[in-house]
This record gives sequence, C-alpha cells and structure tokens, in this order.
Amino acid sequence: MNHDASRPAPPRRTRRFVLVGLAVLGVAGALFVVRGPLMMAAPRCVAGQWHGCLDTFNGVVLMTLVAVPPSLLVVWALARRRRAVGVAAAWRMSLAEVGMVHGTVPFVWMTMMPGGGAGVVPARVSLVPLRDLVTMGTLGIVGNLLVFASLGFFAPMRYAALASVPRILALGAGCSVLVETAQYVLQLDRVSSVDDVLVNASGAALAALASRRWWRRDTADAPPEQPRPEPVPARAG
Repeated sequence: MNHDASRPAPPRRTRRFVLVGLAVLGVAGALFVVRGPLMMAAPRCVAGQWHGCLDTFNGVVLMTLVAVPPSLLVVWALARRRRAVGVAAAWRMSLAEVGMVHGTVPFVWMTMMPGGGAGVVPARVSLVPLRDLVTMGTLGIVGNLLVFASLGFFAPMRYAALASVPRILALGAGCSVLVETAQYVLQLDRVSSVDDVLVNASGAALAALASRRWWRRDTADAPPEQPRPEPVPARAG
C-alpha cells in the first residue's frame, strides 16, 4: 500500500506563508549587505537636506524603504474603500496601483539625476545595439532591469488590457524611450543609449512573467450574467 499517495497536499495558505517568509528573509539579507551605504545617507535624509539625500542613489533607496509602511497603509485604505462598495479583487487592484508607483518612481528619479557636467557637456546618443551592454557591468545591468520591473509586475494585475508579455514589453520600451529622450533634451550628462531601452523593456517583461498567475482577466472580474426570463406563451382566449 502506498501511504504517500494518501497524504493530503499542503494547504495553499501554508505555501503562501512560506513564500512570504522567504521573501522577507531575502529582503532582510539584502538590507544587511547594503546597510553601510544606506546609513551614510541617513543623517542628511533625517535632517531633510536635499543635497546628500535625494540626489544620491543611497539616499533614494533609503527613502524608498522608509516609504514602504505609508504605501502599505495606502493599499489598505484603497482596498477597504473598494470592498465597501463591492468591488471585486479590491486588494489586488489596490496593491497593483500602489506597487506600480512605489516601485517605479524612485528608479526613474535615479535615472534622471544629473551628472557632474549637466548643462555643459553636449548630449550624447548611442544607437548601436549591444555596444554599451558590455560596459554596463553587473550592477548596471541589474539596475536597468529593475527600472520598470515594478511596472511590468503590477500593470497586468491591474489592467486586463496589459495582461500580455508583448504589451508589457512595448510598454517598458515606450517608457524607457521617454526617459532616454528626457535625458538627451535636458542635457543631464548621461548617454541616451538604445541598450538602456532594451534592458529596461526586458526587465519589465521578465517581471510580468513572474506575476502571470495573478494577472487580471476580464472574465474573472466581470459580474455573473443574470439569466434572462423566458417568455411566457400567450394563452388562447
């Protein structure tokens, strides 16, 4: 007799707790590794000083982490309001909206930080694919993958029209083109590169694949159709 076949599968709630626990441990480990650079920007951020906080990568990352509890509070408030009026998937919609903003704005902010020669050095463009990719380094590639990763992860969860990898890829590429164009027009002493667009769009598409099981579907969120009453045959008088 096979006793293993009669064992029930682990409940879905247990798997969720395990995944959340692993995610928390991963985030805690990452914070432990980068705690030194983040603490360097902490005094200026706490003092509310622009220079040394919001104009540095460490300061922006630190403020993004500090803003997590307020963002979760906004998610809770939006979900509670939607549930009060009977909106389906209220938590998913609220989390997706806040997640898109919270996870995208800081990275876009960092890409728009001016360099030392901003306004003086002529704008530079690199239109040869894969030429700049070899000079980005691991940190540069990972950073570019994360720029629109939150957008790619949460957008299909919120909008059924974007529940497609090609559409998210196009969305990420379009947003990246806007950022690279702004860097060129504003002369931020940055190179507007086609490789940035390719990596940004790829990061959005990969993040979309990671959230595929939670994508919004029109059929799942649409209210059930009410059966139409059958016509009553007329009686002969």
